[in-house]
Amino acid sequence: MNLVDSISDADWRRAMRSFHTYLKLERNLSDNSIEAYLRDVAHLARYAIGVGKKPETVDLEDLRALLELLNDTQIALASQSRIVSGLRTFYRMLVVEDVVKENPVALLEMPRSSRHLPDVLSNEEIDAIEATFDRSFPDQERNYVIVEVLYGCGLRVSELVNLRLSNIYADDECLLVTGKGDKQRWVPINPTALHLMLQYIATIRQQQKIKPGEENYVFINRLGTRLSRNYIFMFLREAVKKAGIKKTISPHSLRHSFATELVTNGADLRAVQEMLGHEKINTTEIYTHLSRQYLRDTISTYHPHYRK
Repeated sequence: MNLVDSISDADWRRAMRSFHTYLKLERNLSDNSIEAYLRDVAHLARYAIGVGKKPETVDLEDLRALLELLNDTQIALASQSRIVSGLRTFYRMLVVEDVVKENPVALLEMPRSSRHLPDVLSNEEIDAIEATFDRSFPDQERNYVIVEVLYGCGLRVSELVNLRLSNIYADDECLLVTGKGDKQRWVPINPTALHLMLQYIATIRQQQKIKPGEENYVFINRLGTRLSRNYIFMFLREAVKKAGIKKTISPHSLRHSFATELVTNGADLRAVQEMLGHEKINTTEIYTHLSRQYLRDTISTYHPHYRK
């Protein structure tokens, strides 16, 4: 099966076949170059299909979410930049063919080694997101637990979907997490999140028929397999919208919110580095900049000389 035929949605397959023809006839590219462009579009197609988007309905928010997903799956910045370039060419073709009116990739910034962080969420905003889940439904209760664990432990979304029952050390209130480069680390889990997760396992998960080979994964979908990263992006985006939050939020935002809360409230930077699984301390140091901004904002709000 070739790359285009592996895409499950007919509209995306049709668009990618048109792109193939455009690259071959209009751009006169080699087969290897065409294959590389199609792989770039396939990244977006798979994400978009997961969130119910067609080629003509993809917007800037979708593209930013895709970059978050690519970053979380350890795709290098250079590769991410090439993918963005390929998507820009793809949408230029769709503009020419009058499939879309404007190129949504035109406003997307190229990935770069920057210390800018996505929006973080306050405790009140986390509560508002969690309040959107109807916990009388099993999948909604599971999603509620996922938000608690992501925010309470600072996990990457890839670490959460691959979390196994054997990684839960309930007596020690810790999780053994496998991060980037297959490196393992211990992450404390607060009693509330631990209780919710164990309750989900003992009730909802216990009643599911789980496919062979998937028995050890904690979070399971209705088909009896582990959840996908795309699914978590999708349900969190929907919850954020229902909560009336205008920020650009992804599962990674919960991790950033976790770290920001710790550093802002005086946690040791080395401890935060260990919990996040950062190889270098300077990656963690970005949160000290956020903490300083928080202090400046606090002073400007409450000190009388700042209000002169």
